[in-house]
Amino acid sequence: MPKKSSAEVDIFGLLTDTAEKKKKKRREELLKPLGVKEFFVEGSIDIDKKTCHGVECKICIEKCPTNALYWKAGEVGIVKDLCVYCGACVLCCMVDDCIKVRRKRETGEEERFSKPRDVAILIQNINAKRRLERIQEVFPTPEEYCRRYRKKKKPMHKRD
Repeated sequence: MPKKSSAEVDIFGLLTDTAEKKKKKRREELLKPLGVKEFFVEGSIDIDKKTCHGVECKICIEKCPTNALYWKAGEVGIVKDLCVYCGACVLCCMVDDCIKVRRKRETGEEERFSKPRDVAILIQNINAKRRLERIQEVFPTPEEYCRRYRKKKKPMHKRD
């Protein structure tokens, strides 16, 4: 295999990869003591400071399982390295479209929500899929059921 010359090496790509690896390692170190499982490959969280009523409620700060949200100088701050994009903050927020979460699953499926109702519907859909998968594992398909329990016809005896 021929060696690449220094002109062919993508230094920006190497720096980006190194920075991403460091960020991921730091994130793992921060989340490990909390015992919080990460379900999402990537994500983002933003708080609209104009609509946030944080000084009146601070519920999102209390409900955050990783303490990624905190109170700072008259507004809610975010430690993005701690956020696992669970949606607990959006679910309890009293103002629609105040906290916006975007997250991407390992399957590539992207989810976005900014209202408690959206989070509740998303959770319901996820749970419905899981229930269906469990049912399909335990119970046979209609075709399999018919094959298993098909009544065998007894031959009719002819009288001579």
